[in-house]
Amino acid sequence: MANDPGWGNRNNDGPPDLDEVLRQFNRKLNGLFGRSGRGDGSDPSSKSFAVLPIIGLILLVWLATGFYIVDQGSRGVVLRFGEHVETTTPGPRWHFPYPIESATVVNMQQVRTVEVGYRSAEGGAGRSKELRESLMLTDDENIIDLQFAVQYDLKDVEDTLFNNRDAEESVRGIAETAIREIVGKSKMDFVLYEGREEIAAEAKKLMQEILDRYESGISIASVTMQNAQPPEQVQAAFDDAVKAGQDLERQKNEGQAYANDVIPKARGTASRLLEEAAGYKLRVENEARGNASRFEQVLTEYQQAPEVTRQRMYLDAQEQILSNVSKVVVDQKNGNSLLYLPLDKLLNPAAPAQGAAPAAAPATAATLPELDPNTQRSREAFRSRDRESR
Repeated sequence: MANDPGWGNRNNDGPPDLDEVLRQFNRKLNGLFGRSGRGDGSDPSSKSFAVLPIIGLILLVWLATGFYIVDQGSRGVVLRFGEHVETTTPGPRWHFPYPIESATVVNMQQVRTVEVGYRSAEGGAGRSKELRESLMLTDDENIIDLQFAVQYDLKDVEDTLFNNRDAEESVRGIAETAIREIVGKSKMDFVLYEGREEIAAEAKKLMQEILDRYESGISIASVTMQNAQPPEQVQAAFDDAVKAGQDLERQKNEGQAYANDVIPKARGTASRLLEEAAGYKLRVENEARGNASRFEQVLTEYQQAPEVTRQRMYLDAQEQILSNVSKVVVDQKNGNSLLYLPLDKLLNPAAPAQGAAPAAAPATAATLPELDPNTQRSREAFRSRDRESR
């Protein structure tokens, strides 16, 4: 205030003169651009016109800062004094410059990745574990170290900007919550081995439900299981347990293979024995029925002719008995000595003749096979009748 030349000439209680302020501003501006003028401000209008182009240039530059371009696959969000007024589509756009309006361009097609349980180093040189996120408790009260990655994109730009303070941290927190809930309901072996894909699919579904419930505007693209293992402190014991389980499965498979080899054979043998027993039973039954039928027929004939039937039965029995005897006894009526002949060897055509036989033997051997069985049977019947008559 002490540097103001008109300070002593004005009333301290009143407001400053607007014309005087404008003249001082013009003098300072002309001094900056090297222009000379009278210091008494005798021509304020000319100085005012000299400042207007500069003010217009500044205004044009300020208005030009409102131009922005929305790329393909992106959306522009315009805020006026912090309030959302419009969402623009791809192309060149303009808004009132700052501080009236501000524009934020959001890429909707970019696939973003969130890592849970680990962090990748710059350039992919390695990764560091985040035990606070990766250690989880299973349903059978075992601790596992689970690491996975979540890929997501945006489906609603307004919900993403206005309902999320930090989209990446929101996705990480929801992913950790979902995977802990699923793992807490699953067994350890299921999580480590055969259930990885199923757990990833369930986690994706549950994460999307939670994000939609919060209207976050985020769409989960995929959930990938990176690593699942027991904690390092119990890794050796767990490997021993896994090896023992594998040995158990191997022995079970060997036992099952042996059973598959033995059981069909035993079943085949049992089936064969059953079939043989059934055949034997049928044969015995048929023989019994045949014998009973034959006995009934013989009984009928016996009742009609007892003597003939008795004689026939006697002859049949003798024929059956003598057919199994290796030596034959020939009874001579003239009382000569019994003649023993090697009929067992003569009746066998395949056996070669051994030694010399008496003169009567070849003649008898030559004649006996030519006899008719009925004639021989009749002769034996006559001989039997003669013995009975005696």
